[in-house]
This record gives sequence, structure tokens and C-alpha cells, in this order.
Amino acid sequence: MTQVLPEHMTAIAIDAPGGPEVLVPREVPVPRPGPGEVLIKVAYAGVNRPDVLQRQGNYPAPADASPLPGLEVAGSVALLGEGVTTLLPGERVCALVAGGGYAEYCIADAAQCLPVPESLPLAQAAALPEGLFTVWHNVFERGWASEGETMLVHGGTSGIGTMAILLGKLFGLTVIVTCGSPEKCERAREIGADHAIDYKAQDFVEEVARITGGRGVDLVLDMISGDYVPRNLKCLAEDGRHVTIAVLGGAKATLNMAVVMSRRYTLTGSTLRARSREFKRLLAQEIAAQVWPHVERGELRPVMDACFPLAQASEAHRRMEAGDHIGKIVLEV
Repeated sequence: MTQVLPEHMTAIAIDAPGGPEVLVPREVPVPRPGPGEVLIKVAYAGVNRPDVLQRQGNYPAPADASPLPGLEVAGSVALLGEGVTTLLPGERVCALVAGGGYAEYCIADAAQCLPVPESLPLAQAAALPEGLFTVWHNVFERGWASEGETMLVHGGTSGIGTMAILLGKLFGLTVIVTCGSPEKCERAREIGADHAIDYKAQDFVEEVARITGGRGVDLVLDMISGDYVPRNLKCLAEDGRHVTIAVLGGAKATLNMAVVMSRRYTLTGSTLRARSREFKRLLAQEIAAQVWPHVERGELRPVMDACFPLAQASEAHRRMEAGDHIGKIVLEV
């Protein structure tokens, strides 16, 4: 029986750039999927730092994406677009989306959807795609991390940080993280980090040298940038890789390139939202093959912080910006 879709839905819109208060519920038309797309009836939507940046006016949506915030969702397939044969109406899925997640219905590329096993609650499923796609691509594809290596991750209790810990341990890495308090360090160790450094009380460069016996780490996953970058390079072993995924501390860094040459460092980085559908489809295929079996067996679950009703998206953003959260924040639709 064909599902009857409503003409309108509740979504969270950004009326103008500003603080959390600019996130307001609005009645908007239910979108219709195009070729290769599906319409998802959203049960939960993940809240991510790029949503905050978009709300502030610093990270506009791509021209072909929904202007509504929200980059990951979980729910059920409500409608198939032309040519979609890999999914069925009613199937439980989670998906990486280019926008539009803060809504009752959301368009997703069918090839960027992953099946949600019955053992995985939809709230947790919604907390997986953004962090999983980001960490897998940057740590394992761009950063070439391999079993037995050591990785330094800044922001160890953030959504990205906790996913980096979980994936790192799942694939045989030694994981060192930095956190902003003794309590967060303890929580990071409980999640699986081998070492946690309180960057407010300790010099992370000195601590990494002590932990690694002076050798340094093979990989740095950096969300801070700015003046952290030269300090990060001091943490790297020879042939080390430095991967930047955010610039929370500033976009500009001053480096001694002679050190980069003499120690054979690789400096790289990426953003995910603006990448092509083709790229994201290939990334989804690799995650489905390499990581999703661990999800299906219950070996990978996101660290959950808080769940807010969709109408309280502004409160979810306030919690994220306060910096007290550990793991993922989601919205219940």
C-alpha cells in the first residue's frame, strides 16, 4: 500500500544568522525525492558542529542542498525516487545528508544510506553517519592509519573525538587524546582512549613525548588548527601525517617547512559537506564493507550525550556550544 504523505511538515529553519534563538520551528513543504534519492521519515537527527557554524552564518549550505540544518538522520524510507532499487519503503536506515536533517522528512541519496539493524536504536543510528564518514575518510583514507600505529586526537570527548577513539581501537591503533578537564580525561579513557591529556593542566607536546618515549605519534587528527599546528608537528614521529578537519582555533598557521621536509611529514585535511555525491557514495561503500559489519555485530556504538525534542533544537545548540557534552547530541523528531 502506498504511503500517503502530508503536504507540509515541521522543520527547524534559520531565519537569520545568529545565536541558538534563531533556530525556530516552521511549516514547510515536504520535499520529493529525485532520481537516485529517497525520502526518509526522520525519527532522530544528529547535531554537529557544522550545524552551529551554519547557524552563525559561517558555513553556508551548498547551492544544491537544503538550506535547513542537519547533516545526519535515522528513520524509515517513506518514498523512493526514480531508479532506486536498493531500498524498500519502510526500511530502517541512517544517512549522511547535505542538509535538511532537522525536519520530519529529509531527502537522502540512496547510496549514502546504511541499513539499521534491529539491535541498533534509531537514536544511536542517527549519531553515526557524520562522525563515521569524517573519521574513516580522514584517519584511514587520508591519514593512512594502520594497525599498530599511534594517533593523537584533539577534542577527545567531542562527537568526532569519541568516534576517533572507537574506530581507532577497533582497528588496532594506540589512541592518545586531549581533553579540557580531569573528568573528561577519565571519561575518554572509559570510552577506550589509551592515554588522555588534560591540555589545561599539562603541555600536550611534552606529554606525547613522555608517553611515546620520545618517538612521537604517527598521525594527528586536528580540529583546532591555528597555533596548534606547529605544536602538533612537534608531536609527530618521522614520516608522520597531520590531518586537519576543522579550524576552531583559527585558519592560519606559521610553520617551519624545513622541519616538514627533514622529517618527511605529510600535511593534509578535508571538509565533507561540499564533496560530490560520487565521492560520498564511494565512501559509503567502503564504510559498508569495512565498518558496518562491526555495527551489525554490536561492536561499534556511538557515545551518546543528550536527546532533545526537535522543537528544542536551540537548547541542543546551547549544550554543544557550552562544551560540556561528551559524545553525540541528537534531536528526536
